[in-house]
Amino acid sequence: MNKLFFRLLVILMSLSLIGIILVQVYWFDKSFENNEEQFKYHVKQVLGNVADKIQKYEAYTFYEKYNKLKDSIGKVPEKSDFLEFGYYQRDSRTNETIIYSNSIISEDYGISPSFFDKKLDSVKQLKNFSSKRKTEIYNDNIDNSSIKQNVTPDVKIEKAGRLDLLDNAQFEIFYKDIAALKPIQERVSNEFLQKLLTDELNEYGVKTPFEYSIYSNGLATKIKSDRFKYDKSSTYSIPVFIDNEDNNKYQLLITFPQKKKFLFSELIGICILSIIFTLIIIIAYSSALSQLIKQRQISEIKTDFINNMTHEFKTPIATINLALDAIKNPKVIDDKEKVQRYLQMIRDENKRMHAQVENVLRISKLEKKELDIKKESNNIHDIIEDAIEHVHLIIEDRGGSITKHLDAKRTTALLNDVHFTNVIVNVLDNAIKYSPDAPKIDISTENVTEFIYIKIKDQGAGISKAAQKRIFEKFYREHTGDLHNVKGHGLGLAYVKRILEDHNSEIFVESEKGKGSTFIIKVPLIN
Repeated sequence: MNKLFFRLLVILMSLSLIGIILVQVYWFDKSFENNEEQFKYHVKQVLGNVADKIQKYEAYTFYEKYNKLKDSIGKVPEKSDFLEFGYYQRDSRTNETIIYSNSIISEDYGISPSFFDKKLDSVKQLKNFSSKRKTEIYNDNIDNSSIKQNVTPDVKIEKAGRLDLLDNAQFEIFYKDIAALKPIQERVSNEFLQKLLTDELNEYGVKTPFEYSIYSNGLATKIKSDRFKYDKSSTYSIPVFIDNEDNNKYQLLITFPQKKKFLFSELIGICILSIIFTLIIIIAYSSALSQLIKQRQISEIKTDFINNMTHEFKTPIATINLALDAIKNPKVIDDKEKVQRYLQMIRDENKRMHAQVENVLRISKLEKKELDIKKESNNIHDIIEDAIEHVHLIIEDRGGSITKHLDAKRTTALLNDVHFTNVIVNVLDNAIKYSPDAPKIDISTENVTEFIYIKIKDQGAGISKAAQKRIFEKFYREHTGDLHNVKGHGLGLAYVKRILEDHNSEIFVESEKGKGSTFIIKVPLIN
């Protein structure tokens, strides 16, 4: 895949993912705002209903007293005509005349306001209004002068009754004037107000804790809940007990301490689903991106591997061909010493190619779990000695040395001696290859609790911090450009790690570029 196209693809996928997340955040914010508006509307409805009910309840209380008061008065009330009007209609075809009259009469009751627990000197007048209605029908042609002469009508209908409209209006004015003189705690109780608010809020589905208070001209009164605290963002108010002049001295306030929690709880279900789906998209995107990057890295590593493998096999093949051509030479074929030397060269180069092929096959079998590793009780110091013997000639040829500090007292572990020997040999071989000068290697062992630690320290080129994280990956080799001064395919340490994992063991590396490396192998002991 082209690098530019790959970067463009990653940028577009990232922008799309960010866009999805931003849309989700925007949707949640708008949903929260809509819920808040709906919540505000419901609370306003609740406050309106409560304000109306407490005023009606106060009116009802006074009305009960009013009726008892009227029933207790023994004297006959004074009567006076309050208003009278009439209606006259004549039908010329039938000579029928209809006359309608209506008189509104007021009845005054003089009472002491002490009945309403008020110490006032003046006497209050309670008024009751009633109407007297009369309909008269005359069949003969008559005029106003005839009516005045008390002509008897052919049909006469009379009705009388209370005039509720005026009666109610007078009563409302009367009770509001008296109620306005009372303190707020005598007009409504905490218990009654608490119950009204609770019932109304439940009716509108606003099931969250609330606190309330009634303020008088901006100051708190005794009618309030214990924990009321004014908060501009979550407090709502409405006027209550409006007087006859439409003035509102009192304000009913209600606040919701857990308002945001309540509003969020209504979105929690869909919000969780949204978060889950978004996380799935993020995980899938991250996984896909990781796989793409790994595939690119594997592609680069495999290309490097093929180049190194070609270089590695090209040299021994060329050496073998030269040795075979030399043996064919009549002057050489009779010289047994030279023939033996060339044959040894062929054998060594062949062994080297065979070892590389074996490494590839071992790794493949380990990944498929086809490599049969039988473990037995072995002495680790013996295995280390055996591994040192394997690389002794190479060390000697390079003019280097191996120093041993085998200080561990307990050395018995459950191992496969062949594979574990290969592990030590591979690490030693790495130390030799990456030492530009004569290799100087130090091997030490020590016991820590139930483990034995094997430390192999060299004074070679060292490993960069970035490479330390990946040196145990298959085919990975630290990038050295087009130089092939150090032979290998990035399989040795991958094989080491897989074998150690199969032995329940671990390997670590401590290194600094230009100052050598230390490989630490941690192996569990057996009693």
